[in-house]
Amino acid sequence: MQFSAIVLALTFGSASAFMGTPVAPRAAKASALSMTTQEELAELAESNRDALGAGLGFWDPLGCSKMSFWTLSNEETIGYLRHAEIKHGRVAMAAFLGFCVQSPDPVKGA
Repeated sequence: MQFSAIVLALTFGSASAFMGTPVAPRAAKASALSMTTQEELAELAESNRDALGAGLGFWDPLGCSKMSFWTLSNEETIGYLRHAEIKHGRVAMAAFLGFCVQSPDPVKGA
């Protein structure tokens, strides 16, 4: 009986090591990040004077920079769209790298 009590105490004592510290609930959405507005996007596009930016400027044919997705504010929607564009660009680069790895003649079997 005493052995099972010791095992039970050690089990519950070590289980507390896997519990994190309690997190206090956050108040309102106070973010340290500065959100980008539509006007800032247009200014950024106009300040880009490379070959494509000089002739194109701010290009948003679907008006996504004016929309609000899923109860997000307009600034949060712009941040979400930027994050999605970066993520999809990385996936496309990885896919192209996979294509290049499979393309050499030793890999194709020719």
